[in-house]
Amino acid sequence: MKILVMNPNSTVSMTDKIVESAQKVVSEGTTIVAATGQDAPASIQGHHDEAMSVPGLLARLKQAEADGLDGVVVACFDDPGIRACREVFSGPVLGICEAAVKGASMIATSFSVVTTLPRSVPVIEHLIHGYGLSHQCKRVRSAEIPVLALEEEGSGARDRVRDEILKAVREDQCEAIVLGCAGMADLTDWLTRETGVPVIDGVTVATKMIEGLVACGLKTSKVGGYATPIAA
Repeated sequence: MKILVMNPNSTVSMTDKIVESAQKVVSEGTTIVAATGQDAPASIQGHHDEAMSVPGLLARLKQAEADGLDGVVVACFDDPGIRACREVFSGPVLGICEAAVKGASMIATSFSVVTTLPRSVPVIEHLIHGYGLSHQCKRVRSAEIPVLALEEEGSGARDRVRDEILKAVREDQCEAIVLGCAGMADLTDWLTRETGVPVIDGVTVATKMIEGLVACGLKTSKVGGYATPIAA
C-alpha cells in the first residue's frame, strides 16, 4: 500500500516533520510517499493562502492518481481543496482537521482545538460545523504564534501551545485537545505528558484512517458529488 502525505505549503522542513509522524504509525508494508507544495505559500494562514495552495495540491494528486497510489492525506488543518481532491483521485482522501475532530469525538465527549494565529479560528470553526461536531467542540483557541515559528529553535512556540492547552482544560473543561496545525505533529507525545489529557494530531490519525479505508477496499464514490471533473 502507498499513501501520499501531502504538505500543501512549500516549507520542506515541515514536510519532513509531518512525514516522520506518519511513518511512526503505519503498518509494515505501507509506504509513505512525501510531497511538498509547489508554487505555494510558505505557510497557510488564512483563506488567501489556502486558495493559493490548491492548484499545486491538485496537480500532485493527479500525478498520484496516474502513479497508482492508494490513498492521500492532505496535511494542513484548513483541509484545503479537500472536495476537489476527492474528484481528481479515486482512492480515499482525508484532511487532517476532519480526521482529528472525528477521532476526538470517539475518545472524549468534548474537545477544544488549539491552533496558531487568531485568523485561523473562524476557518476551523466553519470546518467543525460542517463536520457536524460543533456540539462537542468547546472552543477553538489561538496560541497566537505564526505557523513557521513552530520550525524555529528558541521561538517559544511549543511552550505557548502547551500553556494554551492548559488554559483550555481549565477554562473550557474539555476532555481532549486537537492540535490545529500540521506543524505541531511532533509535539503530541510531549504535550500529552505535560497536560494530562489526550492530545490529538491529525496527521497520524488521518494516516491510520486512510490505511484502514484502503485495507477495507474502499475508494471514493464517483457517483454524484465526487464524480471525476468534467473536461473543459
